[in-house]
Amino acid sequence: MANERLRAAVRAAGLTIEEVAAKVRVDEKTAGRWITMERKPHRQTRRKVAELLGTSEVQLWPSLAEDPHTAPNQDVELVHLFPSRSAVPFELWNELIHGVQERMEVLVFSGQFLVEQHNILPVIRRKAEEGTVFRFAVGDETSSAVIQRAIEEGTTGGLEGRIQMMRRYLSKVAELDSVEIRTHGTILYNSIYRFDDQMLVNGHAFGSLAGENPVLHLRRVDDGPMWEHYLRSFERVWQEATPETV
Repeated sequence: MANERLRAAVRAAGLTIEEVAAKVRVDEKTAGRWITMERKPHRQTRRKVAELLGTSEVQLWPSLAEDPHTAPNQDVELVHLFPSRSAVPFELWNELIHGVQERMEVLVFSGQFLVEQHNILPVIRRKAEEGTVFRFAVGDETSSAVIQRAIEEGTTGGLEGRIQMMRRYLSKVAELDSVEIRTHGTILYNSIYRFDDQMLVNGHAFGSLAGENPVLHLRRVDDGPMWEHYLRSFERVWQEATPETV
């Protein structure tokens, strides 16, 4: 398959692929294969191409979103769109969780996988001692929204049980000064995972499991409308949610 993103970016810059090749000092045939055969240049060359075309490496080669050595353009709010939560690389979750320094905020019904797959509780304990703030808004398993969601996704009783398990897990860190846990009964249109200036937004579709739905990887930029949009959504739920008692 051809790399249509790169082809379009070259045209938008008013260049030909031959001119791009000359400016970044590579062979024309090699540059042509970047488009026709979806070959990727070496890292330094990719950066030169992205800078020349006024875009980011990830925009030109989306699979680079999984490469921890590739930084997105700081002006690009959408870092990557994953087709499902299960498609988000395990390494990215761990990088975001272990890299948080100031604030981690989570809006879910359950979010049990954060504990059972990514062992987040020791991270919370360690980072809370360093002053990192953690806010978890998890579902109230008795609420009508949770019960209806379980029916819709065909997991009657299962979702409620996962929420109970997550609340039990979080109770082990609830006494820490910079950790706050609340429960909510709102309709969960999106699960939100905020790690300092990065955010994963897991949208939800009727009748499907959370892990099957697309995920936006966002980066906070000046006047970024998507970041502010989802952050306001988190805050609305947080203000209505009920604090857990320790």
